[in-house]
Amino acid sequence: MDATTTLTRERADLLETLAAHRHFLRYTVRGLTDDQARQRTTASELTLGGLVKHVAAQEANWVRFIVEGPAAVAPPTEESGWAAWGAEFRMGPGETLDGVLADYAEVARRTDELVRTLPDLDAGHPLPEAPWFEPGAFRSARRVFLHIVAETAQHAGHADILRESLDGQKSMG
Repeated sequence: MDATTTLTRERADLLETLAAHRHFLRYTVRGLTDDQARQRTTASELTLGGLVKHVAAQEANWVRFIVEGPAAVAPPTEESGWAAWGAEFRMGPGETLDGVLADYAEVARRTDELVRTLPDLDAGHPLPEAPWFEPGAFRSARRVFLHIVAETAQHAGHADILRESLDGQKSMG
């Protein structure tokens, strides 16, 4: 399948669902200042800007998994940096919400292109060893795209709670 091929219903559904959940996440951070996007509003360490940054980083990793294989989602080690992994949940002092959202838009664009053009949604790779993966697990591209949808939806819900705690705004209702 090339970029000019008509989308199958399955691919169109994946793209539509990804777009909907990304919209909810982006909508939740509308109108925030950078300081508000960095602010913790609950007992957790989560921030609104950090959630968007995390979702973008994880989507990019999972897309790399589809293209490159298991190393893209391997758990951090002392050498590769648990600290760096944890930093994806926070907006750093030099980062802006606009910049985080622009990075997320670029990640989304690359993901959407892969949904449109990947020759085989059944192709996949084994998952690396990690406490959160069952031993010997395999993920097809289709299942990875569904995981990206689920993670985006889950974190959009988290973001809605954080935003309501910040200033009473809600994504829905």
